[in-house]
Amino acid sequence: MSSDQTKTAILTAAEMLWAERSFGEVTMRDIVAAAGVNLAAVNYHFGSKDELLAELFISRTTVLNRERFAELKAAELEGGGRPSVEAILLALVGPPLRWCLSPDLQRSAAARFMTRASVETVPPIKKIVDREFRHLQRFATALRLALPHRDEVDIYWGLHFALAMIRQTVTDSERLKKLSGGLCDLNDTDDIIRRIVAVAKVALVGSATAAPIAVRASGSRKS
Repeated sequence: MSSDQTKTAILTAAEMLWAERSFGEVTMRDIVAAAGVNLAAVNYHFGSKDELLAELFISRTTVLNRERFAELKAAELEGGGRPSVEAILLALVGPPLRWCLSPDLQRSAAARFMTRASVETVPPIKKIVDREFRHLQRFATALRLALPHRDEVDIYWGLHFALAMIRQTVTDSERLKKLSGGLCDLNDTDDIIRRIVAVAKVALVGSATAAPIAVRASGSRKS
């Protein structure tokens, strides 16, 4: 194999293995055997298992964010440069949920790998997530344009809550199914997306002049 083919074979094998088993359970020996290469090839192209995991995660999130940006750009064109809050949230929420929950996609190794990346908190991925947030700034900018009178801090909290709902739905959907006694249909990806967008929209568009909620100070005691 050429150098590029070897690298692709390693990434493909690693993704297949991590789609099935936890990041900690898969060893370099497993990856080498599945890729049909030697350990020296893995070390040459990636240096370590953590660096291999990081590169694979970056490659998948790059594709995912490209889909998000394409939907956001389409919404901006339709809205004359100022898309609606709902359209912005659909572009943010739709792609990752379709990747991880859509029946026709969730069987793919890429979708299962990304779902595992949401479930398992491992240092190589957490480091990337904590560092790479420029793609989210584009959504924050779009939301500020759509909500010019909204306090900027509320925009960021709303964006944060939307991202949290995506992660929670991907990682803990089985509990929701059991909690609701099967009422929440987790096989209807479009419905899940609509519901998360609706809740996030309320959080963002809600009255900025609403009375503040009284929060009891930590450690305080009732008399």
